[in-house]
Amino acid sequence: METGSPGGAGTTAAGPVWIGLPPGLLRMRRLLLVVWLGSAAVGAGLLLGLLVGPAWAAFALLPLVGIGWGWVLLGRNWHSWRYAERADDLLISRGVLWREETVVPYGRMQLVEVTSGPVERHFGLASVQLHTAAAATDATIPGLDPAEAERLRDRLTQLGEARSAGL
Repeated sequence: METGSPGGAGTTAAGPVWIGLPPGLLRMRRLLLVVWLGSAAVGAGLLLGLLVGPAWAAFALLPLVGIGWGWVLLGRNWHSWRYAERADDLLISRGVLWREETVVPYGRMQLVEVTSGPVERHFGLASVQLHTAAAATDATIPGLDPAEAERLRDRLTQLGEARSAGL
């Protein structure tokens, strides 16, 4: 994956300069996976073991298998997310099996906001949400460093105001 330095917009001769998401998002999602499915495994094991019998407690291994499978899938999904700032629009690319690329023209942006829920704040992450005139081109970039999210918000707002002034 080609990555660029945050703060720089641009396109090289080979194409746009893609910026990947920071690893903190992957750590947060994997921790949530382990906490939720680990709790489900312990709860199912205790409940089945006490109510039905110890042999049935083996079904508690299913959430543990889900942890292993989810661990790999979360890594692949995290690697698929990237964004690129170009001269006239923002590209957001994501997806492993079904690749999706969203192009958000700067002149169509109506609102750019930075959000951060309690879990994201604990991990030092924030998301940038882009709202446009057409709901189909609304987009979100999750799991950014808060400083990068604010920089991106300010830059996109400035570019959006400059582009919409000509409409």
